[in-house]
Amino acid sequence: MTGVTRRRFLRASLASGLAFALPGRGIAAAPLSKPRGANGDVRVAMIGLGEVGGPGVGARGRQLIDQLRKVPNVRIVALCDVDERLLGREAERFSAWREGVRRYADMRDVFDAPDIDAVFVATPNHWHALATIWACQAGKDVFVEKPAAHNIWEGRQMVAAARKYERIVQVGTQARSSDASRQAAEFLQTGQLGKILYAQVIVYRRREGIGKTAGPQKPPASVDYNLWLGPAPDAPPLRSVFHYDWHWFWDTGNGEIGNNGVHYLDRCRWLIGQNGLPRRAISLGGRFAFNDDGQTPNTQIALLDYAPAPIVCEVRGLPVRPGSRKMDTVRELAMGVIVQCEGGYYLGGSASSAVYDRGDRRIKEFTDRLDPDEQASAHPANFIEAVRSRDPSHLNCEVLEGHRSAALCHMANISYRLGRASQPDAATGAAKNSPQWSDACERFAEHLAANGIDLAKTPATLGPWVTISPDSEEFVGESAAEARALCRRKDREPFVVPETV
Repeated sequence: MTGVTRRRFLRASLASGLAFALPGRGIAAAPLSKPRGANGDVRVAMIGLGEVGGPGVGARGRQLIDQLRKVPNVRIVALCDVDERLLGREAERFSAWREGVRRYADMRDVFDAPDIDAVFVATPNHWHALATIWACQAGKDVFVEKPAAHNIWEGRQMVAAARKYERIVQVGTQARSSDASRQAAEFLQTGQLGKILYAQVIVYRRREGIGKTAGPQKPPASVDYNLWLGPAPDAPPLRSVFHYDWHWFWDTGNGEIGNNGVHYLDRCRWLIGQNGLPRRAISLGGRFAFNDDGQTPNTQIALLDYAPAPIVCEVRGLPVRPGSRKMDTVRELAMGVIVQCEGGYYLGGSASSAVYDRGDRRIKEFTDRLDPDEQASAHPANFIEAVRSRDPSHLNCEVLEGHRSAALCHMANISYRLGRASQPDAATGAAKNSPQWSDACERFAEHLAANGIDLAKTPATLGPWVTISPDSEEFVGESAAEARALCRRKDREPFVVPETV
């Protein structure tokens, strides 16, 4: 979808009150407030700083700080984190830069501050929705990290809050601000490679086990654990690495599909021109090779049954074989998107993308116009541009888009969580009319066998088909009641996502 077409679509969505996505909610969008002048600084608070040198990339808040400092007329005036050690670490950087910055432990104090225009939310996933809604209610614009929400219901509430309070809300799937991805989307959607047949999302990133603790652990002394938990159940951590490893627990994270997978699923949905949700999804997976405390699968495949072009997503955390650091690839991609068309195919990795004809000859390459450092700041800069213009159609990943891409991860995870141990034949037969699913199941089994895992003895978990109404975003049909139960949770008082925003 071109920039112009995308903006027209988003303007139409806003003007219609998103009745097609959220019926009966009464959230028709009014014109936003007057555009901000070009000379005044946008005053920003960073909520959630992250640990440096952890098991993942880590320190997302720090990365965003560095990116924002390259955007003109932006002033970071406040930092917020429940870990006073991380707050002190970042405050030292601001002192070295001779820039004053206030420190907060409780984000509610940030929202009360009248001299903050916008907030960046880089907290754990379970805080994304409530932080965004509170910020909207306080009149702040929001850049919230991916995945937009921890569950489907929370995502709908975020969209409703953005509409009701007329806020600019961007989700941090930064490929949306890539010129290369935009060019590729236009190329594919205008039929220059023929009809789109199907798409694959490949997320092969090596992950070690997180260890097996002897029991509940004490949070770090520098952490206000009540504020860290927020809406999550009041339970002690069951992991040795406090920061980052929350990704692998259902109460706080969404597994690798909701961590790195959402980036590529969002890009894939954009590339193939799907503006809504698929009618149904099914997932197969398990947590293999490690006897650790993690709950989410480290090996997972999901079929997102879009018509006419379905998406198959494959997630792996194990290497090609035990002891190796090398990951498998599909068409030489370990992380990226493949779109198969009648006349050839698209391959898009993290740094480059191109289309090929049926003879594997490269016929066109897509490149970003910015250098890598500038490109890293493009998505925050796009948010700041929209904050100034007060036009949400200027956003490259407005909250509705971010919610829908996160919902793909949630649909896959809901199927998985409703599943049961199954033999390989049952998995392959679960989607008999999808050769892409059958191929993915075969790769799944071969990969695990190469890692010494016999699925006959250690079976994978196969979920049921979960069917959703793309208009209402409510699960219907078989397994609907069980699926709906996983669409939202009972929040811990007083950190409750409101029923009416």
